[in-house]
Amino acid sequence: QVQLVESGGGLVQAGGSLRLSCAASGRTFSDCYAGWFRQVPGKEREFVAAISRGAAGTYYVDSVKDRFTISRDNAKATVFLQMNSLKPEDAAVYYCAAAAGSWSSFLSAGKFDYWGQGTQVTVSS
Repeated sequence: QVQLVESGGGLVQAGGSLRLSCAASGRTFSDCYAGWFRQVPGKEREFVAAISRGAAGTYYVDSVKDRFTISRDNAKATVFLQMNSLKPEDAAVYYCAAAAGSWSSFLSAGKFDYWGQGTQVTVSS
């Protein structure tokens, strides 16, 4: 089992930046690929970004490429999402997720087993 706790959400003006953090505990976090999702009321949860166990591989949804950066610190069992040039449409509850497995297993199945409770990001125009 992996427990995930997000932090860093808040209110920011359009064009601004936020850095989300996700602290993991439980099984060895370096065994897991990790990712971020977001959800707005009335819509399905949307994939945002993912990162491989050793951070060599990353993957982003097109709408955040060149604006968001996912990273991780396995020594601290933490994954980050640096969000720059934020737009009102980025506003959502952001969720951290993880699963034990290889990068190739993420690329083929995209399955996540562990989820955090979410952190709210609000972007004012």
